[in-house]
Amino acid sequence: MIQCLEVRVMGSMEHPLSRLEIFGSMRADGESSKSIMESQNVDVMGGSGGGSGGSLLFFLQTLTLGNNSLLSSSGGHGGQPGGGGGGGGRVHFDWFNIATGDEYVPMAAVNGTILTRGGTGIDDGHDGKDGTLTGKECPKGLFGVFCEECPIGTYKDVNGSSEALCIPCPPEELPHRAAYTFVRGGVTKPSCPYECISDKYHMPHCYTPLEDLIYALGGPWLFGLLLSGLLVLLALVLSVARMKFVGTDEFSGPTPTPHESQIDHSFPFLESLNEVLETNRTEESQSHVHRLYFMGSNTFNQPWHLPHSPPDEITELVYADAFIKFVDEINSLAAYQWWEGSVYSILSLFAYPFAWSWQQWCRKKKFQQLREFVRSEYDHACLRSCRSRALYEGLKVAATPDLMVAYVDFFLGGDEKRPDLPPRLQQRFPMCIIFGGAGSYMAPYTLHSDNLLTSLMGQVVPATIWYRLVAGLNAQLRTVRQGRLHSTLMPVITWLGTHANYGLSLQGVQVDLAWFQPTASGYYQLGLVVNSVDEVAHTTPVSEFSNTISIEQLRTNDVCSYRQYVPCLGNSQYTHLSSTDRRINGAIINSFTLRCLKNQKDVLFPLSFVLRNTRPVGHQDLVGLIISILLLGDFSLMLLTLLQFYSISLGAFLVVLLILPLALLSPLPAGINALFSHGPRRSAGLARVYALWNVTSVVNVVVALIYGSVHYKIQSTSDEGAQNFHALNFSTEESGWWLFPTTLLLCKCVQAPMVDWHIANLEIQDRTLYSKDPAKFWES
Repeated sequence: MIQCLEVRVMGSMEHPLSRLEIFGSMRADGESSKSIMESQNVDVMGGSGGGSGGSLLFFLQTLTLGNNSLLSSSGGHGGQPGGGGGGGGRVHFDWFNIATGDEYVPMAAVNGTILTRGGTGIDDGHDGKDGTLTGKECPKGLFGVFCEECPIGTYKDVNGSSEALCIPCPPEELPHRAAYTFVRGGVTKPSCPYECISDKYHMPHCYTPLEDLIYALGGPWLFGLLLSGLLVLLALVLSVARMKFVGTDEFSGPTPTPHESQIDHSFPFLESLNEVLETNRTEESQSHVHRLYFMGSNTFNQPWHLPHSPPDEITELVYADAFIKFVDEINSLAAYQWWEGSVYSILSLFAYPFAWSWQQWCRKKKFQQLREFVRSEYDHACLRSCRSRALYEGLKVAATPDLMVAYVDFFLGGDEKRPDLPPRLQQRFPMCIIFGGAGSYMAPYTLHSDNLLTSLMGQVVPATIWYRLVAGLNAQLRTVRQGRLHSTLMPVITWLGTHANYGLSLQGVQVDLAWFQPTASGYYQLGLVVNSVDEVAHTTPVSEFSNTISIEQLRTNDVCSYRQYVPCLGNSQYTHLSSTDRRINGAIINSFTLRCLKNQKDVLFPLSFVLRNTRPVGHQDLVGLIISILLLGDFSLMLLTLLQFYSISLGAFLVVLLILPLALLSPLPAGINALFSHGPRRSAGLARVYALWNVTSVVNVVVALIYGSVHYKIQSTSDEGAQNFHALNFSTEESGWWLFPTTLLLCKCVQAPMVDWHIANLEIQDRTLYSKDPAKFWES
């Protein structure tokens, strides 16, 4: 057996090498054995073993082992037959002055190979054992032969070189959305340093700005309680301030129906003789001959226009050719420019409340142009009366307050010398009165009784009875919805029969619901037909068929009865009115002909299921308080939702905020404006605008929910590995992302009916208008 032990020492403890660079090889290997020749006279039981590896001892500060370089202290190979391998040697690095912390620098750059393996045995010979590769004991934070930093996510707080001394950091101290970071010189304490996985999260808990706010106030539950309490407190303060500012007059009880004149004096004009000699209401009604209603609804696709053929009531008062010319000028002036409709369409896509305001402004402007044209610009050449042409007082244009129905009133000039003119009210029967509005949320159907109409009806009906009728009918009409006329008009028809005609029949008058003035596009107007009881009694088809078909049969879809009687009823009634007076361009609507009525639906019809005019519920102060709480809660949730999406990205924040510009920010100022405005009528109008903004903002909230769902779905299916691990942690932490936008959506859904009740309480303050007993209704 060959024995060889080689020791090589580089440096010393007193004089270590500052730097050692090896590009090549340095060996202290054991020698391998040669075969024993048979010729030798040695009694050998087996082959000789390999030599043991030597020792390589380095006293140094830094080491560089180049590519393909070698440090070897391996054992030699055994000889034949059956020689065992030599044991591996020893390689030891005694590092000098190991720096720690921020001053730490790597001790070794090893790109080559270090071997201390044992030699190989031959045949039955055993392999030699491997030698050792050791280094000086490492300080805290470092491990291994070369004293390297412990792996990221571990720490070492004792001296030693074993890798087992690098202990994993406590996982409970690592926030979600955080990752351990590299520390120069290794981590020496259990509190391992970490950083957030994105700059949008804030240390030390890697929270979003929203979460920082929530946990700064005690966590989700305490934050929710504090926010709810604060909202209730602010709502109480807001309600008290509202009562102090607005006053309680508008909530003290029923108010009489306003009968003020609708003439707008805000636009001055040159006074003419007819203003100087302005007659009072009674004198004006005594010279009134006929009211000619405009067709259309004063919209961009249905502008106002007058028929070219003069009605029979004024054929003897106008020149036919001049009247046609007058109608052409009126219709040309009433038409809208193309760009006005284009602005409305664009605003409807992005901010419908602004579109509505734009339409109302255009309507007001158009009405003022028509009124000024007839009042001062048109020479009244179509009138036969010389006095009317001279004084410009034979024609007057007026409109309902919602600017959807306009009409031209014709007056006598005083020089006609016709004893049969003006006709008495009974001679005008059947007389039509067209409702204002369009059966929509913003413009419900209303019967507007101006001073002239009130004075005319006073010839047969006392003013108090007429006012009560108008108030009761408007209370019924406000719940009629265009697009659902078949179901919402039925209560009105029933009310006219049980309540209205109950009181009017004593005066010899009866009213019926009817449709008027159909246009080529299918648009028609609703209104009343006023007739005398004696004349209605001669209309036999109505009474006969009224006993034949009941409302219950119509509700049960008795198609056979409906198809059998409605055409006959409709034709006979309409023919009777047309052949007798030829004054009504339409037909009576009753429980049998109602299904023949065409529902007019537009693209905004689905909103009628959310925004609807309802009956009053009372408790105005309580409803106002709840609206104040919801309004402040809406604003708070909106801010929290925007803050949450800002934590996702700036793009997400802008998408949610600007998909419909101003929709999220406008409900609060619109609601405050509605709550603090004076007067029930003004408050109700502003409350409707507030309701529009509230519903419009739902689009932004739905977009937020869709964006959040897509974002977090993608986040939860990100790449594998460490990045995927952090993404999964992030997704788990954000599993409740939907809470704020969903709560905001629910808040807006609850606001909608509350605002509807608030509007109803403002507009209908006399609850007796809904009395089921006709006698009590008229007694009130």
